[in-house]
Amino acid sequence: MRKFFLIICLVIFAHSLAAEETMSLELARTLALANSRSLAKHKLSIRNSILDEKTSLYAMLPTISAGYRASMSYLERDWGFVNPVDTFYSGLDLEITQKIFEGGKTFIYRHLSKISTESARIDALAEYFNVLDSVDSAYYTVLEAAASLEAEESSLINSRANLAIAEIRRDSGMLNPGDYLRALAENEMRENSRNTARRNLALSYTRFRSLTGITKTPELEKINFFTYEDLIKHLAGISDEAADELYDILWEIYVKSNPSLTRSALNRQRAEKNLSIARRDYAPVITATIISGDILSYSTANGLSSTTRGGISIRGIIPLDFWVMNNKIEKSKNAVESSTLDYISAKIDLETDLHSALLNILSFSGSVIYSRLSVEYSEKHYEYIEERYRLSQSSITDLNEASTLLINARNSNIRAMYGFLQSLSRLRSLGIVEDEEKLINILLGA
Repeated sequence: MRKFFLIICLVIFAHSLAAEETMSLELARTLALANSRSLAKHKLSIRNSILDEKTSLYAMLPTISAGYRASMSYLERDWGFVNPVDTFYSGLDLEITQKIFEGGKTFIYRHLSKISTESARIDALAEYFNVLDSVDSAYYTVLEAAASLEAEESSLINSRANLAIAEIRRDSGMLNPGDYLRALAENEMRENSRNTARRNLALSYTRFRSLTGITKTPELEKINFFTYEDLIKHLAGISDEAADELYDILWEIYVKSNPSLTRSALNRQRAEKNLSIARRDYAPVITATIISGDILSYSTANGLSSTTRGGISIRGIIPLDFWVMNNKIEKSKNAVESSTLDYISAKIDLETDLHSALLNILSFSGSVIYSRLSVEYSEKHYEYIEERYRLSQSSITDLNEASTLLINARNSNIRAMYGFLQSLSRLRSLGIVEDEEKLINILLGA
């Protein structure tokens, strides 16, 4: 109850913080974890697995049962009628049964229940990082959409200013109708791009609110990219040999912690244990039963009495339907082979995912550096062409081309920065590395 109360307090506190005007990434993660119904279901699955584990433990203990019986007679052996009340009898007995030998299957079932519990925990851990990955992606998508909208609005402002200059020149006869129509077309295109950016921002907020469970639309705290500057520069300039070494380092870590690979390994263990159980079906099952009869009885003739009458019985069962057991063993062998193939597939998938995530973060790191320079040069180029346009030394075509170059450079830089963050989040989820600083140190240490 104390844990439950603490969780409720944390959720209430998180939602109260969510009502503020701004929201941090850490708060968004807290809200998403508290709002995730899939994660809650995984927690229930863990509880059920723990209960199943206890059940397997109880199966190793003796089975205790108590019985009660009562009887009355209305006929004697000579077929004479008697008063049933005079023949009333009731008794209570106790029976204890313990399995002595069954080929060790009980211990294997116990181990299987532990595997199921561990598998449920792995599934919950994977879902935990899946939720973190989803909310990080939604958070970055909102910031990326907001940055794109800001870039489009800046471009629209420039386009409107240039259109105003074009109108003045047209009225004074210094601009031909074709160039004026080009300026109009450029302005309408920027209007449309701005409206599309607004729609994308609204859609990204919808996804973000759904994950965090909030109803309002808060302003999200921007990411301080300066904290990633050393990592970006390091990964942008990494050599192919160093990249291969980095992959090997990550593989050593991820092959031990990746949830999908761990789950596949547990499934293979489960299949092997089931095969062992199937093979032990040939073993006899021996049980011992202690019976204590009429430990407490009552009859109309003798009243209430107790006895110590009892006995011990031992029973052994040897299965003879070998064809059924052989069929079960063959199916269990097939399950082991199938689980082995699943493990190999999971390992190949991890190799592919790790290669992809690593190549992405290396690519985006380089893109951040080069797109940043591209924005810098494009801004200077636009300022130069714009000044020449004001002095009637450049055409509207030159200005539109410079404007397009600038907006494309800005959008490329925005995609590169948030693509880098998405790739870093993906690497964290693949290896179940909750501490981002630890992952950064691993990447910098290559």
